[in-house]
Amino acid sequence: MPEPQPTAFTPHRTPVRRGSDPKQERSARTRLRVLMGAAQLFTERGFRHTSVKDVADRVEMTKGAVYFHYPTKEALAVAIVEEHYARWPKVLDEVVEEGFGPLGTAARVLERAATAFRDDVIVQAGARLQLERPHIDAELPTPYVDWVSLLESMLTSAEELGELRPGVTPGRAARSLVSAFFGSQHVSDVLSGRADVVERWRDLSDLLFRAIRAD
Repeated sequence: MPEPQPTAFTPHRTPVRRGSDPKQERSARTRLRVLMGAAQLFTERGFRHTSVKDVADRVEMTKGAVYFHYPTKEALAVAIVEEHYARWPKVLDEVVEEGFGPLGTAARVLERAATAFRDDVIVQAGARLQLERPHIDAELPTPYVDWVSLLESMLTSAEELGELRPGVTPGRAARSLVSAFFGSQHVSDVLSGRADVVERWRDLSDLLFRAIRAD
């Protein structure tokens, strides 16, 4: 039986060798600087067309300095994907504090995610790297599955509270929402560089949540 793949929102250890992890604040700032520069380049050019030299030039450092923190290009990719997925539990916690019911929480989390896809280069780079995963010699978490699980859990709670329209199945609705959300952000990326992803998702979200919400 094949080994289970790590999922997106759950902690996991990657097999990629990581560089030194100094405690000093200056080193932490340098790591972040390198990570942001790499994220910009991966978003603009993709993994295959970005070199460590490109990253070093972008952040005005030597290749050796970049390799000190991230010993391979794959290590950079893994770090960015991990940071991408680390965004979502934080978003969920913030939305839960807003006090919506389960259906409203689901809608709000996706709305916040659309904003992150528009504004956050780490989110953008992580999404592109997941699309290029066949070309990255590292283990990356399986995309989408934790989004489905999260939304199915919320919609199950919504069903128990009578928020769902009769006949709506939480699992099928969750899969449909995930497909619609990630499809819309991809279309927005292709057509406008995600400039309109929030508006595009808002239009689609209104239709989908109206279809599953109880009268």
